[in-house]
Amino acid sequence: MELSGYNIDMMYAHIHEFAVSRQMEQTVQALSFARKMHSGQYRKSGEEYIIHPLTMACHALSLRIADDTLISTILLHDVCEDCGVSPQELPVSQEVRYGVELMTFTVLEGETKDAAKRRYYDRLGENKTAAVTKLIDRCHNVSTMAGTFSKEKMKAYIEETREYVLPLLCRTLERYPDLAGVLFSIHYHITSVIDAAEQILLTDDAGKEKSLFS
Repeated sequence: MELSGYNIDMMYAHIHEFAVSRQMEQTVQALSFARKMHSGQYRKSGEEYIIHPLTMACHALSLRIADDTLISTILLHDVCEDCGVSPQELPVSQEVRYGVELMTFTVLEGETKDAAKRRYYDRLGENKTAAVTKLIDRCHNVSTMAGTFSKEKMKAYIEETREYVLPLLCRTLERYPDLAGVLFSIHYHITSVIDAAEQILLTDDAGKEKSLFS
């Protein structure tokens, strides 16, 4: 069986069949809506953008997360920020709309980006659905940053992950100990990727410095 690439239709069908079999009506709605809204959008890697929320949803299902609200939020988490859609236009419950709203990063008038980021992560930590969505989002993003991010952006992204995302994971564990197994897997995924990436970046920088003075 070939697992080297993504197959959008297979991922879509897997999520759809799972949702239908468990009567996860919001997930069925969110799935088609997300695909429609992200149509024509692409990631920096050149892949169709819908691959991102589909991969996140498949990851959540592999962690045995079968919560209709959470899977719906995962599928729709970038729709408001990237597609010009307001939370109230989403074809889901108010709970899902709120989770998507929390996932949508904004800088308020007169606010610095750093202050906005602190406010953003603080609010995420107050909502179980949004917190888990963000953590799974970061799993996929750190896994795909090599080859698409510049070295400077990779360093900044790793720094942000250590400063904001991993503390968010710890707060989520403290607040929701029932998620210990899920959060252990997410923590392992994120830290193993960023630790390896950081070592490669440090080795590369050290090699460049040595070549300058050799």
